[in-house]
Amino acid sequence: MGKNGSYNLGFTASSEDIKGKQTNGVANGDTEKNINAINDSDNKSITKSSSSGNVMNEKDDHHDFHEHGPKRATWGHGLEFLMSCISLSVGLGNIWRFPFTAYENGGGAFLIPYIIVLVLVGKPMYYFEMIIGQFTAKGSVKASSTILILKGVAVGQQFGVLTVVTYYVSLIALTLFYMIKSFSATLPWSYCWDSWTDVNCVPADPKLSSGVNSTNGVSSSELYYIREVIKQKDDISDGLGLPDWQLTLWLLLAWAVVFFVIMKGIKSSGKVSYFLALFPYVVLITLLVRASTLKGTWDGIMYFITPDFGMLLNPKVWYSAITQLFFSLSVGQGTIIMFSSYNQFDHNIYRDAMIVTTMDTFTSLLGGFTIFGILGNLAYNIGEPDVSKVIKSGGSGLAFISYPEAITKFEYVPQLFAVLFFFMLFTLGVGSAVGLQSAINANLRDIFPKCKSWMMAAITCSIGFLIGLVYVTPGGQWILNLVDHFGGTFLIFALGTIQITAVMWIYGMENFCWDVEFMLKRKVTLFWRICWMFVTPLLLIVIFIYFVASLETPKYMNIEYPFPVLMTGWTIFIVGMLQIILWAAFIVMNDPDKLESFKGLFRQNPEWGPKSPRIFKEWMEYKNDRLLQRREQSNSHSKLKKFFWIVLGKYN
Repeated sequence: MGKNGSYNLGFTASSEDIKGKQTNGVANGDTEKNINAINDSDNKSITKSSSSGNVMNEKDDHHDFHEHGPKRATWGHGLEFLMSCISLSVGLGNIWRFPFTAYENGGGAFLIPYIIVLVLVGKPMYYFEMIIGQFTAKGSVKASSTILILKGVAVGQQFGVLTVVTYYVSLIALTLFYMIKSFSATLPWSYCWDSWTDVNCVPADPKLSSGVNSTNGVSSSELYYIREVIKQKDDISDGLGLPDWQLTLWLLLAWAVVFFVIMKGIKSSGKVSYFLALFPYVVLITLLVRASTLKGTWDGIMYFITPDFGMLLNPKVWYSAITQLFFSLSVGQGTIIMFSSYNQFDHNIYRDAMIVTTMDTFTSLLGGFTIFGILGNLAYNIGEPDVSKVIKSGGSGLAFISYPEAITKFEYVPQLFAVLFFFMLFTLGVGSAVGLQSAINANLRDIFPKCKSWMMAAITCSIGFLIGLVYVTPGGQWILNLVDHFGGTFLIFALGTIQITAVMWIYGMENFCWDVEFMLKRKVTLFWRICWMFVTPLLLIVIFIYFVASLETPKYMNIEYPFPVLMTGWTIFIVGMLQIILWAAFIVMNDPDKLESFKGLFRQNPEWGPKSPRIFKEWMEYKNDRLLQRREQSNSHSKLKKFFWIVLGKYN
């Protein structure tokens, strides 16, 4: 709300007040003084640059927006940004998490809310975060601080990213393990081991399963994963166990790969993004073609696409759809903000946002069709008429059980397809992990600018490896499921909801739209205005409230967690949310005028705006002109009419 009680859709902290902006530490009473101060600063910057022998070319500041202030790396080519976003968003979440989330929520019933929230939440959030990063050219913590209270939100998001990337790389370690095992003369998960005599094992290899009683059977691929790879414990009340030495080595190698990709920042990660983004599609399409020829496949696919409309009334399904979008698109994590901050100021992010969100959904559906086709074949092979009862283990097991099962059924050189498949999972995982880890590094380097890129990468990757050791213990998958629930979904979803709501209702939707139009030179259409202002925040808030009201204790394999372990999950969520209060308190306590400082938490951040002083000056002039123009057009309008006209963008 503005000072006069009007909704804050205007220029600064109050829609009718353009005072209080600070430039270079000096408070300015009005926009004219503000612009003059920026102009003086701009001239000094040019003089300083000229005296040092670095005379800047003033041809078009929009294409050289880092000419003043600290030098910041930029993408070598616009395609590097697009490919990096695709490799970030199109990851294990599409191949592992999306099919499993759909599997848990009734298969086809999940597709309807997923597509709806993609349009009304996913795309608006993705475009929103791209805008923030490109507009400010800063890491997510500084860029997200549109209003000061959001600094704690951004820090909390980075804490959430830390919890996600540590278990994410442990999944990459599993793909490396399987990839090496795929070079065996006989795939080790294709047959029943002698040590599995206590269960009715059904070989994954169709040549070996002929004549085997499949009633109440368990696939050899599932037994291999649970008993030989992760050595899973059925109960963790007595502890998680020690890290498996083989998986520890693969975890170390996975972190080493991430380090070498990000050690030079976007200069190194941008170059490999082409391969990381495109290669997985070749293998995934090949697998889908092969899966379509297997018996029972279409039963699985029909389960995937046949909706149960009664499930649409279950808020848990909608919550799962939104959290899947958050995880898959990587919104609410600061990674999109970080990547777009390396763009040129006028780069066409609208086009890129639409491409990436569409590709991400296409990949999720492609992965869903493939894995449910395989599930249908698994159900056929073990004599189970209900596809939903095929896999007894959840989470990451779906990717490391169902896919290997399908590969075993390839008539010719299944080892080759296994190597290609797990290498594809490896590239998908690395692409996403690089983005997540780069976001953490970028924010830390904003705090410690003198620390070299490779040194920061070495420190953060080493810490990530040490934390990740918990996931290669016999109880590791229990913890992975818990951390994914509280850190990867619950926390990030809550903080993302606060972020977009605060920006649109405190900083102001009109403010934000003016920023977009100034940067991209394109008018913000009614769809984006309505979504950003009402639909997206409202959907997020309502679904979050319903989920909290009907909150259930998370389980793993339908087994409840021991109380101390469960409290660890809640601690992750609470620590992340507490960052809002802690950083707000820190800001207030370090200001002599604590009352004014507290009020300032809910006003526009004085440091918000384009990084280049020249563009900052143009931005201030542009917004001043727009404000004066809007005031002239709205003089005779009532507050209600003014509100709706602002929302509809009718003041030109």
